[in-house]
Amino acid sequence: MTNRLMHAALAAALALAFTSPLPAAAQTKPVKEPSAAQLAARERLTKCSAEWKAAKAGGKIEADMKWPKFWSACNTRLKGGTKA
Repeated sequence: MTNRLMHAALAAALALAFTSPLPAAAQTKPVKEPSAAQLAARERLTKCSAEWKAAKAGGKIEADMKWPKFWSACNTRLKGGTKA
């Protein structure tokens, strides 16, 4: 009998917890739009990733070349830097 009362009380408490509205702090914030610089960085990342995959599939990647080194060179090149 006591066990059933405990289960019923727990079920009622859970039902109340899930049906009550969330407090203001727990609600999600509106999503900010990315800045122009963030969009440009994402575009460069996408282009460099495609170049990396194509070069790797074609066997044109040097043995010691890893993604971070390739990304650094590619990003600099796409930004208009002097590094190739």
